[in-house]
Amino acid sequence: MIESRMATTHTSPSLIGRVAVVTVSYGSEDVLGPFLASIPNGTALSPLVIVADNKATGVSGRVAELTVEAGAEYLPLPMNRGYGHAINEAVKSLRPEVDWVVISNPDVTVNPGSIDLLLATADADWTIAAVGPRILTSDGEVYPSARTIPSLRSGIGHAIFANLWPSNPWSRTYRKETDACLSQRDAGWLSGAFLVVRRSVFEALGGFDESYFMYFEDVDLGYRIGKLGLRNVYQPAAAVVHTGAHSTSTTDESARMIRAHHESAQKFLSKKYSGPFLLPVRIALAVGLGIRSRLEAGRRRR
Repeated sequence: MIESRMATTHTSPSLIGRVAVVTVSYGSEDVLGPFLASIPNGTALSPLVIVADNKATGVSGRVAELTVEAGAEYLPLPMNRGYGHAINEAVKSLRPEVDWVVISNPDVTVNPGSIDLLLATADADWTIAAVGPRILTSDGEVYPSARTIPSLRSGIGHAIFANLWPSNPWSRTYRKETDACLSQRDAGWLSGAFLVVRRSVFEALGGFDESYFMYFEDVDLGYRIGKLGLRNVYQPAAAVVHTGAHSTSTTDESARMIRAHHESAQKFLSKKYSGPFLLPVRIALAVGLGIRSRLEAGRRRR
């Protein structure tokens, strides 16, 4: 059903114009303005832009003002149920004719022409369900945003040794650091900080899994796309700049984010390796991730 719809529409000359950009704010007024201002640089189209607000109280009035000033739509949410839920709600609000969804963090700026290049890459092959750009840090370094799906070997090795031995082979495999960063290639999953997805596929999968409050919803999405026999493609000729997690500035907040990350990692790997016979595997994963979480939290407190 998914393949039939995409196979009959991907060659339409007007398809690539039916695009929307969705983002989620949580006290993001300091970064939202530059993000919204960069969208016209990223595309010659005039996409619908929706800002879902997970903190739509008090000081977030400025988020609404910035959204309206940029000609975007403001979507206040009654409570914070996580990044995935907010993106799902934004996608549900889109008009039926929108075929492509650009999902982005608000602390991103889009390089010239990048959205159009990502859309052209995806539109060239109906088996491509998601495409992501080269993501740069504010220092110009390339962030490993197109990775393999975590496995037993890479998952446990990366979980335990990522901070103690940064160049370990398990982390290098997981992050795909052995690949040239300027080569288009398939990936297991693409960073939810910025990617383009086919709306038909996103909706057929039920959007992001909302059981992940934060982190790993993008890993899970990429995994489920792959299970459909469709592709996640990394297109490094397109680039965006991600300034980082602006909403986790204090030590306590940082520690909470570390715990959330490792809890989500355990949730995903337990889902992937389910069943009674794999209970020892899940226990090993929980131990490895618990060790890494404590080490990382301790390092941040120093």
